[in-house]
Amino acid sequence: MTALQPARHDPPQARGARRPADARVPFPLVDEISRHCLEDAEPETVHIEVHLPGRLDHERLRTAFHQALARHPRVLMRQVPTRWWHRHYTWQLTPAPDVDPVAFPPPGPDALARARTRALTECPPLDASPPLRLEVIEPPPTGGNTATSVPGGTVLLLTVHHTALDGPACLRILATAAELYAETPDMPPPPAPTPHTVHPLPPVPLLPSLPSRPNPLTRPARLAPDHTTTATTAPPTGNGLLLTDLPLPTRTPHPTNQSSRPLYTINDQLLVATYLMTTRWNQLHHHRPTAPVVLTMPIDDRPPGPHMPIGNGTRLTQVPFPPPPPPPPPLTHLLHQTAARTRALKSAAPTSQLGLPATLLAALPLPVGPRRALVRALRTLAAPWSPTALVSNIGRIPYPLDFGEAGGRATAVWFSAPARMPRGLSITTAATHDGDRVHLALRWSRALLDDASAAQLLALLRSSFATTHPTPGPLTPPTGQGSPPLDAGTAQETPRPQGDAPPPKPEGATP
Repeated sequence: MTALQPARHDPPQARGARRPADARVPFPLVDEISRHCLEDAEPETVHIEVHLPGRLDHERLRTAFHQALARHPRVLMRQVPTRWWHRHYTWQLTPAPDVDPVAFPPPGPDALARARTRALTECPPLDASPPLRLEVIEPPPTGGNTATSVPGGTVLLLTVHHTALDGPACLRILATAAELYAETPDMPPPPAPTPHTVHPLPPVPLLPSLPSRPNPLTRPARLAPDHTTTATTAPPTGNGLLLTDLPLPTRTPHPTNQSSRPLYTINDQLLVATYLMTTRWNQLHHHRPTAPVVLTMPIDDRPPGPHMPIGNGTRLTQVPFPPPPPPPPPLTHLLHQTAARTRALKSAAPTSQLGLPATLLAALPLPVGPRRALVRALRTLAAPWSPTALVSNIGRIPYPLDFGEAGGRATAVWFSAPARMPRGLSITTAATHDGDRVHLALRWSRALLDDASAAQLLALLRSSFATTHPTPGPLTPPTGQGSPPLDAGTAQETPRPQGDAPPPKPEGATP
């Protein structure tokens, strides 16, 4: 399999070293279910892209990243060779990397496009520690600008095997590397958020069509497939990716206390915008307009400090929306009800990360071979009940990602989650520590959309998000700086408009 291809190249510091006996850890629930469902056609990768204004010293960065891995030893792991009759998949923790995860591809005008393509198509192998790679993309020697980075800047592109790690855990590792690179390893953790005074919310009439939880017997709406511009007879495979950024909207404070918790957060606005995008898209394509929309929302209960548990630590929850009625529901009511639902999900006691069915499947007293066949068969049977899309919002990243005077602080951070069928669509967002933009990644399965259709879907998402602002205003369309989008067939970015004035800095983006 692609994920298990041997790719061993000992780093210089590990050559000739004798490896001691390594600890072994059975796969946790999320890792095992992901391992059962791996597909060559749709690699299970997490893509994280950090843009810096300056340049980095190669050896100093490599040293800092290796030290960061040592600070978080749970990331130094590889899968033990497993036969079908074994009871568990097992991680083997290693004292040092098997391969050097830091690479410096040759600079060039299409270096970032090629790196993004690798992030979507080439999983780091599971049989070599660590299951991630960091590519450092630098501008061409002439100092020319690309469509996706500031002049003279650097892009750090981290590709992670999602069977082993998730996005927040890898951001923590990258933050540690930044602290070590900038020689500030004793940087204090971010202060705890100030508690808000709780006030009763004003009465909002409930819409009877908005359920409190998904009905397990109702099939959610699927995004209508569209390959109208694809001229190919072969079935499309893999993922596509589009990157853009949006103005960070001001938060709506509570009407009775301007310093209290807002009525709804940017995360709620993104959920509602995705719902509006899906219903409008399906109505335009005459595709099951009466089915409810169910969105998967990951929740991370881990503390973001230096002792954050590393691995797959998010739990998946479902946020349902009603089928679009003939008169559309009032947008304010929809935002308020979505906020009430997400607050309840975030405050609920953590349960199984993937729900009871996955827990029972992983607990069956069967070898991994039969259990894998059973999981894949049940996944195929349950495909019609899969959620409509995944919406993952990290919010304002709690780390400055500051690489010192030479590298500078991160000016943009994108990350994207796998978009495998039958869901086939993931929307992921983040905001930098002190920025005023929402960095949004739209990732889709090519079995669902072609490139032109995905661009139209992104435009619809931008307009839907604009309608959720407290004081809606027109968003500046994504115009370039005289350069075309990079690699229109794989990963594109709509660059920042030159004349787009940032809005006043809000209190913060709530995940």
